Amino acid sequence: MKKQSFLKYFALTAFAGLTFQANAQTQPLSQQMAATVMEIWKDSLNLDPANPKPVKWAYDQGVILEGIDGIWKRTADNEYFKYMQKSMDFFVTKDGSINRYKQADYNIDNVKNGRSLLTLYKVTGQSKYFKAATLLWDQLQQQPRTKEGGFWHKKIYPNQMWLDGLYMGEPFYAEYAALIGNQKAFDDIANQFIWMEKNARDAKTGLLYHGWDESKTEQWANKTTGKSPNFWGRAMGWYGMALVDVLDYFPQDNPKRKELLAVLARYAVAVQKTQDPKSGLWYDILDQPQGKGNYHEASASSMFVYILAKAVRSGYLPASYFAMADKGYKGIQKEFVEQAGAGKINLKGTVSVSGLGGKPYRDGSYAYYLSEKVITNDPKGVGAFLLAANEMEMAAAPKLVSGKTVLLDSYFNSETRTDQSNNVVSWHYKWDEQSNGGFSFWATQFNLAGFKTKTLYQTPTAANLKEASVYIIVDPDFEKENPKPNFIDAVAISNITEWVKAGGVLVLMGNDAPNVELTHFNELAGKFGVHFNGDTKGTVPVASNFETGKVTVPAGNEIFKKSSNLFIKEYSSLKLSTPAQSILKDKDGDDVMSVTKYGKGVVYVIGDPWLYNEYVDGRKLPASYENLKAGAELVNWLAKQVNAIKK
Repeated sequence: MKKQSFLKYFALTAFAGLTFQANAQTQPLSQQMAATVMEIWKDSLNLDPANPKPVKWAYDQGVILEGIDGIWKRTADNEYFKYMQKSMDFFVTKDGSINRYKQADYNIDNVKNGRSLLTLYKVTGQSKYFKAATLLWDQLQQQPRTKEGGFWHKKIYPNQMWLDGLYMGEPFYAEYAALIGNQKAFDDIANQFIWMEKNARDAKTGLLYHGWDESKTEQWANKTTGKSPNFWGRAMGWYGMALVDVLDYFPQDNPKRKELLAVLARYAVAVQKTQDPKSGLWYDILDQPQGKGNYHEASASSMFVYILAKAVRSGYLPASYFAMADKGYKGIQKEFVEQAGAGKINLKGTVSVSGLGGKPYRDGSYAYYLSEKVITNDPKGVGAFLLAANEMEMAAAPKLVSGKTVLLDSYFNSETRTDQSNNVVSWHYKWDEQSNGGFSFWATQFNLAGFKTKTLYQTPTAANLKEASVYIIVDPDFEKENPKPNFIDAVAISNITEWVKAGGVLVLMGNDAPNVELTHFNELAGKFGVHFNGDTKGTVPVASNFETGKVTVPAGNEIFKKSSNLFIKEYSSLKLSTPAQSILKDKDGDDVMSVTKYGKGVVYVIGDPWLYNEYVDGRKLPASYENLKAGAELVNWLAKQVNAIKK
């Protein structure tokens, strides 16, 4: 991109990364990069379209799909999900086999794509994706190990651990272990990081060498320590990305979690010391900025931005580290990003590959690393950039609250089911549930606004409601759904009403009568002038006839100022009395939503859980329906109520 365009960009953009040009219609950088990806790799990851070769089951594609996945979960644009699914369906057969994958190679790189398989399984429920992921889990169970227990990088590289391997294997290992409820696996997962750091870390710089050979016999290995000779930027990036991704699934009560956070803290200090103070970027060989031929490298720089931004957002690192990510991201845009036609960008400056050993032999020397080609739109660099851009765009979203918690009930709505591993799990309208009935997209909207999302598995009391600014009760159970339902009783009603009166913001989401327990729910709602009628409105007799579930928002609505077409299927209408106020009616004039001012607090009520994934994730509803936008507007309104309340 020309210097003049960048000056115009920086002059007119409040936060780097929100847009690439001074044009309100231009999509964010993450989506411009994704547009390039989906154009040049339409069907599969052919690295050189001009010289087609058989497509391999390769980790490069998994890195890109990780970035695409993050953008889909933030934007709910179905094109991203379809791209992920099409990419994996190229390899995954109906019976769950993986074409062009050979478990006997014990190549840990081949495990990376398992995370895309898990996303597809969690969203669609199709067993073929879980079966395919299980093949990769089985590989890890049999992967050759060092005497200490660390995974070999590949069968053809005996006794060797590489930093790269931590990213290829551990995030999938952790996500799959969490899915099947295998708690024992997490000690092994943590040990892979702990052992890698112990064996590859340089005490002086805090950096980790690219590889370590336990046998100390490999040509590139130091004969005393077994370490490779240099600190390669992307290898450090792989290790750090693995850390922050694993922590998302690592149990809070596992003692080794603290050890991993300590590893991350030491890692961040080392990364900080090697950031170029002028450009904000990182070099291909991290500790030799003045080395002959050394250069700023795009994939490593993108990885470090992602690691630092995500670690700050997730609370794994202090907020002060975000300045490093911000500076790095601005440097990436200035040095590596260029226009590639309308709505698309290219990423320059990624080293195509760097490894150790093999044929021809790679000796890990400085000269070797600098001899590898630097190219534009390498998938590893592009994938890392997608992750970094998505994180920075999330960080740029206006934070409407700070330190506030939205608490989701899982006591009155405590349905369980048996999962694929015969574990009994909580489900239906849960924050982390990615299938149709989950609230994972709505959770993201709360998080982007600055809320913490938590779940309450006990009956509400003055003590456990104290931490909540917003409390949500959705679709309480009856016997049909739960053999032993927890009904809303007089004590709970008293605790909730006193909490609202003192300044709590309560959200009540019912359902139509055949699908919810209304007798006790109405006793609570009645305290705020609301009664669920128990009828069934918005019935959609034909699956594609969405119009019968359409509710139109008139201009001037208190909550929905930009969303006009809502899809609310099979809901209960409301009967209101003072002090409840109607804020939305359907075409028949019946009340659909209400707001009640109660003491210092406020109560929002609707007769349906209408913001669950099925109708916000972009995969089902036509684009004319604006449930996703409406969900964000409701979050914004709730934040406004929280901020207005003086306790």
